[in-house]
Amino acid sequence: MESPHEHQQNVLLSRIITNVEKLNEAVMMLNKSLQEININNMDVELVAQMFKNYQSNVLFHLEGSSYNSNPLSKS
Repeated sequence: MESPHEHQQNVLLSRIITNVEKLNEAVMMLNKSLQEININNMDVELVAQMFKNYQSNVLFHLEGSSYNSNPLSKS
């Protein structure tokens, strides 16, 4: 004969296993979604890097030329 405590422990263990399986599924779905988001963000990151490089080049060429940072005054 099985003790009542053993039966209760088996029931609890069964519930824990079921909940862990559900949690595992949710984490796998979250990982997949995050992977898709990261792939989509790669284009944004590339454009941001291109703009940063463009801005650096513009500043370099403006500093290298005889560019006067004072605005022209109206006569």
